Amino acid sequence: MTTVNSVENHTTIFHIAAGLVCLWLSYRLFVFLRFFRPKSEHSLRSVAILVLGDIGRSPRMMYHAESFAENGFMTYVIGYGGSKPIPALERLPKVELRYLSEPPAILRSLPFVLLAPFKIIHQVTSILRELLIHAGEPPEYILVQNPPSIPTLAIVWLVGKIRGSKVIIDWHNLGYSILELKLPKTHLYVKIAKWFEATFGKVAYAHLFVTEAMRDFLVKEWNLVGEKVVLHDRPPKHFHRCSAQEIHDLFTKLQTPFSQYKSLQNFLPESTTPFSTPLTDRKPSSESSTATSPIPDLDPISATAPTYENIQPPRLRPDRPALVVSSTSWTPDEDFGILLDALKQYEQRARELSEANNGKKLPKILMAVTGKGPQRDEYMKEINRLQAEWHWVRCISLWLEAEDYPIFLGSADLGVSLHSSSSGRDLPMKVVDMFGCGLPVCALNFECLPELVKDGRNGLVFNNSEELVKQFELLLTSFPSSERLDALRTSLYHATRSLEVSQSSSNEQWCSWDENWNRRLKPIILRGIRV
Repeated sequence: MTTVNSVENHTTIFHIAAGLVCLWLSYRLFVFLRFFRPKSEHSLRSVAILVLGDIGRSPRMMYHAESFAENGFMTYVIGYGGSKPIPALERLPKVELRYLSEPPAILRSLPFVLLAPFKIIHQVTSILRELLIHAGEPPEYILVQNPPSIPTLAIVWLVGKIRGSKVIIDWHNLGYSILELKLPKTHLYVKIAKWFEATFGKVAYAHLFVTEAMRDFLVKEWNLVGEKVVLHDRPPKHFHRCSAQEIHDLFTKLQTPFSQYKSLQNFLPESTTPFSTPLTDRKPSSESSTATSPIPDLDPISATAPTYENIQPPRLRPDRPALVVSSTSWTPDEDFGILLDALKQYEQRARELSEANNGKKLPKILMAVTGKGPQRDEYMKEINRLQAEWHWVRCISLWLEAEDYPIFLGSADLGVSLHSSSSGRDLPMKVVDMFGCGLPVCALNFECLPELVKDGRNGLVFNNSEELVKQFELLLTSFPSSERLDALRTSLYHATRSLEVSQSSSNEQWCSWDENWNRRLKPIILRGIRV
C-alpha cells in the first residue's frame, strides 16, 4: 500500500510540475511566436481533437470525431495509441489519427525523479508539434476534453492564440475534483490545479457540458466566457438490443477467451459450437415449439449430427445464467467493493433459497466486468479467492474490441453502474451505452444521477450493497421468466423513445448521439466557420 501511495504522490507531483512547466513554456512561446499567427489562412471545415490519453478508450471524443467528419470536416484526432478505435475512424476518409510518441525507451528506464522532467518536456513538445507544425494550415477548431486539465488547457490556449483557431472545451468532469480524491481540498496541489483549470478553461469559443449540473456550477463559479451547450452523452445509432442470432454469433467468437477462465469450468451450461453456446442453443425443426430443454451436444463432424436444413435459428436457452455486466475504469470514484459485497450476499441468498426448496429460485449469475484500470488486479485477486467456494456466482474481467462491446451489452440481462463522480456533476457514459442497448441498469446514487436514471422507469437506484442485492433478487427471481425484469425492460424501451412523442421537456429527450450532436452542436459549429 505504501508503494501505491508513493506512486500516486509521484503522479500528482508530475501533473503539477507539468502544469507549471507548460505555463512557463506557453508564456515564452507566445512572446516569441505571436507574430507568426495566421490572420485568415484557416483550413475551412477542419478540426483538431486533442485526447491526452488512449484514443480508443475515449468514446465521447471518438464520437465527436465521427460527427465532425460526417459533416464534411477534415478531422485530426491527436492522442496516444493502445486500444483499437471505433471502426468509423478507420473508415472515414476525412479522419486522420495522429498518435503522440512515447518518450524514448532509454529514458523510460530512468528513476521517476529523473524521468519526470524529460517526460513533461516530451509530452508538451509532442502536442505542440502536432498542433503547430504537422497540422499544416491552422484548423478552424480545436476540441479538447477536460480532464485532464494539465497541461492540455494551457496548450490549446497557447495554440489558439498563435494560430487563431477557435477552442472548444468539452467538460467531462473537473480535474481538481479528481485530485481531491487523494488529497485534502486545502492542499497546495489542489489549489494550484483548481487555479490552472479555472484560468485556462474560462475563455473558449464554446463550452460543452455532459450535464446541466456541470454547466450551472461552472457558469456560476468561474463565469465562463463563450457559447455554453449541454451535450448529454447518447449512444451511437447502431447500439440496440441483440437478437438470439447475434448473441449466438458473439459467444461463438468468445469461446476461446471464455475457455481460459478456470473459474467458469463446470459453472456454465455445456455447449458445443457451432450448435450451442452458454447462452444459446438450436433445436431441430421436428422438436415441439413448446419444448424448453436444450438439445443434446453434438459433434459437428459426427455422422449423426443434424443437417443444417433440420436446424432452426438459435434461441436463448432456458438453463442459461443471468448475464450481468458492469463497465468500470477500476478507479477510486467507482467503488467496486459495493459490487463485491453484493455478489457475496447474492451467493448466500441463492444457496438459502435452493436449500429451502419452496418454489422461489434465483439463477446463477455470470458477472462480466469490462474495462481497464489501476485497481483491477487487486480486486480480481480477491474475487478469484472468494469464488473458489462459490456455486451461484462467477465474476470475470473482460476487455472487448470496440465492435464487440455494444453486442455484448445487447446480450446481457442486467447492467450495474458503480460510478459516483468525483465532482458529483458528471454522468456515467456506460449507463448511456447500456440504455442504448436496451439494458436495464441498477445504478449507484449520486447528486445528478436523476438527469439520466429515472428510478423505477429505466432502472433502479441503490445506495449500498444491501440495496443492490435486494434489487438483484427482485429482478432475477424466476429468471429467465422474470416479470419484474421484463417490465423494467419494457419501461426502458418506451422511456428511451419518448422523444418521438414529445420534445417539449429536456428531461424526456432521448435520441442517438448523431441526432443530439446535429441538433445541439452543429448549428454553433457552422455559425463559427469563416467564409
